[in-house]
Amino acid sequence: MDIDDILADIDGHGEPQETRDLQELTRAWVIERSAPEVLPWPESLMGRVLERVRQQGFQKIELVEEQTGDMDPKTNFRLIILQTELERFKFLVRSFLRARIAKIDKHALYYLTNPTQKARLSASELQYTTTHQTLLQAHYHSSFLSQFPTSLQRLDDTVGGIAMIEQPDVDKAVFVRVLKDVREPIVMDGTDMDFTMKRGDVYVVRWSAVRDSVMEGDAELI
Repeated sequence: MDIDDILADIDGHGEPQETRDLQELTRAWVIERSAPEVLPWPESLMGRVLERVRQQGFQKIELVEEQTGDMDPKTNFRLIILQTELERFKFLVRSFLRARIAKIDKHALYYLTNPTQKARLSASELQYTTTHQTLLQAHYHSSFLSQFPTSLQRLDDTVGGIAMIEQPDVDKAVFVRVLKDVREPIVMDGTDMDFTMKRGDVYVVRWSAVRDSVMEGDAELI
């Protein structure tokens, strides 16, 4: 049995759902890192991935590692491949979560006060964001806000039509690849420009112009 036989044996026993989950997770990771705002939490995907990581990490892999000394080199090599696959999932999950947390940290109050954006967070992220903003506001109050008049201590003030809450830059340029033909022309807000996206096309365009297409799965960020 050579390396091709070992790989074929592993692939043959792998679940098709696992491959699809890996592809979806990789795509979600790339899009999340490229988009200027937090995207909807992929509840079902992350549930499957995290459960698989827990099962493999705390049950199957540990059980095999206990018997490694009694295994022949080919079996040990198969274990290495399985562990490498597990680490790939773990890396993608960690990097995906870090990308989301970085955006949440930067605009925590925005995600807490905007119902649409707030709905995109997972339960854990919402709890984290609430705690983060509470601690930040307490720090600001003890450092300098307490010295201001009460009317000037709010962090979400909109007096004079100017909002104090910083928002993500939705006009940031992103690279987008079209997965399906989009019938409706894409209109660039604030300009008289529009274009039609065809499958296979790649554009550098404002995020706000292609956000809906990406959300609907007609295009993806690269």
